Amino acid sequence: MKEKMMDTIIELFGKKGFQATSIQDIVEANGVTKGTFYYYFKNKEDVLVHIHQSFIDHLLDGQEKIMTNEDLSNSKKLYQIVELLISNIRTNGHSALVFFQEMRHLSEEKTAIILPKRQQFQENIQKVLGEGMEAGEFKKDLRADMLSYAVLGMANWSYFWYEPDGEVDEKSLTDLYMRLIFKGIEEDTHDD
Repeated sequence: MKEKMMDTIIELFGKKGFQATSIQDIVEANGVTKGTFYYYFKNKEDVLVHIHQSFIDHLLDGQEKIMTNEDLSNSKKLYQIVELLISNIRTNGHSALVFFQEMRHLSEEKTAIILPKRQQFQENIQKVLGEGMEAGEFKKDLRADMLSYAVLGMANWSYFWYEPDGEVDEKSLTDLYMRLIFKGIEEDTHDD
């Protein structure tokens, strides 16, 4: 019952926003009583924390599997992390929108729980980039910290516009992004 309620709540928060969604909206959409809601959650913020934790924990688990795979080069690790983010749109798109748009509604205490996990995901990308630079896979004159934010910005913005069932599949979008990241967007115009 809790998971069914969460699916409905995520959809409501995604469409109406956290503040505009009342507990009454939640119980009506789920066909339950307020008592049922309070059996599973303390309040709306408790639900929002659950959405944030589930979303980032899922991504961190996937990222950890990629990063600990010793058979992968840093280039392949970076590719798979971006692919993880893009493929996540199909399965967790509504959660992502809530994750990106509604964090401002968490108390400082709750933000202090979620923010380090978000930072860990970014720092892991930075680590892959830094190790790739040291290994000679990537240009050494780049800043891994800034580049990690660029990679995240590109991939995360996709949650707002990308349609997984549209004409471009997840792999094609990942390939496009990675071509931009690995090769850059400028043509080499050196005359020999």
